[in-house]
Amino acid sequence: MTPVGERRMRGVLVALTTIAVTALALVGPVLARGEAWRSAMWTAWPSPLGPHPSTADAVSWLLRAGWGVVLASALLAVPYLVWRMTLGADARVPRLGLPTVAPLLLGPRGWRTPLRDAPGVLRGAALVLAVLALGRPQSVLRGENEEEKGIDIVLVLDLSGSMAAIMNTASDGSSPHAVRDPGHRPTRIDVAKEVLIDFVRRRKTDRIGVVVFAKQAFVLSPPTLDYGLIASLVSRIELGVIDSSKTAIGDALGTAVARMRRSDARSKAVVLLTDGDSNEGVISPEYSAHLAQKEGVRVYTIQIGNGDDVDVLVGTDLFGQPMYSRKHFPVNPALLQSMAHETGGESFIATDRSGLEQSMHSILDHLEKTKFESQAASMEDLFPFLLVPAVVLMALEALVRLALVRRFP
Repeated sequence: MTPVGERRMRGVLVALTTIAVTALALVGPVLARGEAWRSAMWTAWPSPLGPHPSTADAVSWLLRAGWGVVLASALLAVPYLVWRMTLGADARVPRLGLPTVAPLLLGPRGWRTPLRDAPGVLRGAALVLAVLALGRPQSVLRGENEEEKGIDIVLVLDLSGSMAAIMNTASDGSSPHAVRDPGHRPTRIDVAKEVLIDFVRRRKTDRIGVVVFAKQAFVLSPPTLDYGLIASLVSRIELGVIDSSKTAIGDALGTAVARMRRSDARSKAVVLLTDGDSNEGVISPEYSAHLAQKEGVRVYTIQIGNGDDVDVLVGTDLFGQPMYSRKHFPVNPALLQSMAHETGGESFIATDRSGLEQSMHSILDHLEKTKFESQAASMEDLFPFLLVPAVVLMALEALVRLALVRRFP
């Protein structure tokens, strides 16, 4: 074979070897995260802008476009780098003039001669992997089904006018929510909101919804695992946002049961907080309890107050001091007890904050756990799976240079 033909054959062999080494180095990342690579998102490359991009989006796109040009240029430079370290290196080797080279061409060659192109091949493959790693691939929001233990709970809160009554608080200071402002006397709705928020924040795998009612019942939130949203919605509840002249307990329970009709949880519960008797509504409390029993929903009722006369804020005097009047709000503990008993739940009476907190904890002790599937979304950086093989190839190149193909000079 002529020197020109031999040189061409060597070039083809170098190119094929570089491709083979690069493909071999990619086997590990593919085996480690095969499915993730199919939907990988290369975050360092610019993505299309929307129809009305903001200035920040435009600047970010320009920066990523510039970085993409740099990475593309680095990939295009790989063939030149490999050529310069293999075939191109021959032009830089010192030469000694001889009258004839025929004996040298026909003489035997050492076993290291075929390895003289190995450093260039290894570095080219390492550069390809390093550029791909700089593209920062990420797996796209992988859904992972996790089996969680939890229950479906709907909290039903009374917003009738009687919830404006003053409620006693713990006097021994043992409660973490003890009154810090002696001039402020919390109402029943104030205490109920704080206890419910604390209850929600203690949950981990329970889906919780909220229904509020007075003369009518409204869904504040369907059952969800977003406890921050539930706590925020409960904290914003105020008396007067709905007609508070009546108390429709039957409608409230019926609405809560309807929200859990399609629930796949084995254990479903309604926690009903009210301080009055049912005197309004399209559905009677007895029938709504029957519906709950048919749907497998346990009803836990908490009666706030015991029917005694209570103080209600009616305004302020000339000096800005609060003025209270004594009022009586009828209760019906027998109704609440029958509703809870028919559905397999429990009934509680709370006259102060401590009693309300204990009632909520007792309800949790009665509730059994069930399993349901939740989907957790995650993002995973994939660039380490490319960067590690690149570093290994660079280290292998250094070893080959030092031990096998050292050049002189």
